[in-house]
Amino acid sequence: MSTTKRCISDDTLMQAVGYVTLLAVALLGMNLLEPGLTRGIALGLLLLFGILYALTPDEGDAPWKTHGYFGAQSLVVCALLTLHPEWGVFPMLFFILSAQAMLVFPQQTGYIWIGLFTALTGLVFLFTSDPVTAFLTLLPFAAGYWFFGAFARSLATAEQARNESQTLLQELQAAHRQLQDHAARAEELAVAEERNRLAREMHDTLGHRLTVAAVQLEGAHRLIPSDPDRAAGILATVREQVREALRELRRTVATLREPLETGISLIAALNRLAASFDTATDLTLHLDLPNDLPTLPHAHRLAIYRAAQEALTNVQRHARAGQVWLHLQAADAHITLTVGDDGIGFPAEIDEAAFGLRGMKERAAQLGGELHIEPRAGGGAQVRFGLPLTEDKT
Repeated sequence: MSTTKRCISDDTLMQAVGYVTLLAVALLGMNLLEPGLTRGIALGLLLLFGILYALTPDEGDAPWKTHGYFGAQSLVVCALLTLHPEWGVFPMLFFILSAQAMLVFPQQTGYIWIGLFTALTGLVFLFTSDPVTAFLTLLPFAAGYWFFGAFARSLATAEQARNESQTLLQELQAAHRQLQDHAARAEELAVAEERNRLAREMHDTLGHRLTVAAVQLEGAHRLIPSDPDRAAGILATVREQVREALRELRRTVATLREPLETGISLIAALNRLAASFDTATDLTLHLDLPNDLPTLPHAHRLAIYRAAQEALTNVQRHARAGQVWLHLQAADAHITLTVGDDGIGFPAEIDEAAFGLRGMKERAAQLGGELHIEPRAGGGAQVRFGLPLTEDKT
């Protein structure tokens, strides 16, 4: 059952109990009163009480309306009390009003009204009887007023707690749905990111190896007529490059997270990359590496290595250069890789996808770094790949 339906059901039940109580009081009162004018007046007052009861104000109504209702009903009950000298029936109407007061008013105001009902009943009893009898007669009725008021208040508190729990449950369900949506989107983003990372890995590994192999095959083809021994040596190097590419492909597919061998330093990896570049090309590589580096996170070492690999591949494929400079420096809380050449430089409009620069930019951005592409001071092009210098704490 929903909260709204339950509230309607509870209000209807309370209203019905009030009418049953009013009917019981009316039947008993009519039985106790003698036929005649007094019974007619009592019947009219009971009818007025019932009409006003049907117009019971709600909790959010204006104060004048709610206080006016209870004031009018109190006068009706007091008038009924004066009609019967035994007083045993009509005070029970204050039971209804006590419960209503605790449902309509805040707790303190409701208790004030119950106190007023008690005082009015006591005054009527006092005017129609001696003080001792009035006091003794008042006690059970006063206890009933406070009991029904407290009981109604506990019902109202329970209903409020139930409504708050229902509201909280709905908010939690909405939050749960939002978390599910966020989780689904995060999973989609993770899949897309992993797909992009895999594309970069394949480009950086196979692209570099196969580019070197293609250049060497062209050189071997030209040397076969004039220098077959050197051509055979180049073909052997190509064979090793292809085998290494296959091994690296297998490592990438198998782990996708360890493209640098475990235990090898970034300096050693760059030296090995430079040696491979020297062997595969006729370009002169000037290598400037520091003797020591801070302990970098694996993601930083991998990004710098891949940036160097991609930059050298671009020089070999596009620069038409004779010399290449590779410089690595760690200073001012940054580590910067600079690769320059004396070739033709980058075109005015750079196709980042064609030069593998998009992957380099993505790697830098993921680690809070930057990629700068610029002309070299002495001619040619220069790529600067910088990352914040974060030490590995794992």
